[in-house]
Amino acid sequence: MSATVAFEVPSAQGPRPVTVSYTRRGRGEPLLLLHGIGHHRQAWDPVVDILATERDVIAVDLPGFGVSPALPDGLAYDLPTTTSVFGAFCEAMELDRPHVAGNSLGGLLALELGREKLVRSVTALSPAGFWSQAERRYAFGVLVTMRRIAERMPLPMVERMARSAVGRAALTSTIYARPARRSPEAVVAETVALARATGFAETLRAGSAVQFTDDVPGLPVTLAWGTKDRLLIRRQGVRAKQIIPRARLVRLPGCGHCPMNDDPALVARVILDGSR
Repeated sequence: MSATVAFEVPSAQGPRPVTVSYTRRGRGEPLLLLHGIGHHRQAWDPVVDILATERDVIAVDLPGFGVSPALPDGLAYDLPTTTSVFGAFCEAMELDRPHVAGNSLGGLLALELGREKLVRSVTALSPAGFWSQAERRYAFGVLVTMRRIAERMPLPMVERMARSAVGRAALTSTIYARPARRSPEAVVAETVALARATGFAETLRAGSAVQFTDDVPGLPVTLAWGTKDRLLIRRQGVRAKQIIPRARLVRLPGCGHCPMNDDPALVARVILDGSR
């Protein structure tokens, strides 16, 4: 069952109320999980049970995604604002510098939280922000196409396609290398989440100017890239390693852009190792 927490975030017009939906389970040191653009916290479901054996796992819906409400007027969907949001979230949840793992947009946010020293370790799975301009335009074009398809497909058609392995591949092969492993119910839910994500357009617009160029010194950082990532191609991992030279760079064989579904055991081990 999900829960919500409400808190205030500073803005130029004064404090603004933000509400974030999350689930929490397990025991141990806190571990915050952040999903990618257009996704929702259920992206982490394949690995949560494993992680929860050693960590207090908090999986969130980013503002404007999943069931978290959109940000209020006065708060932008840019990286500094979203970093402030999750700094305030951790304070409201009484999380003292949690470990953080993020995928894609969530990986970029995890690294920024690390750079601001708001977390104790970072695991970034195919993080955004290490692209060339051509690679960014390609990725954004794919994301916009996926969004338009999701918006235009009637729900009965999505449900019908999700019942077959071929249909699930058609809907999700851009982000999964092994889409047949995703359950029909999960594919339907994430297609609906993509279509209804109120923060999608503004987040994508803000991301057009993002380039991660700073080191993240003073804490453990793991960068992990699927060898079959079709959205943020794996050479971006080499670029990320050059920018964060002390980071551990891990290849995820046979995994796509969202590797949690493709190889849950491997991804969980990478996250747990990175947070020890």
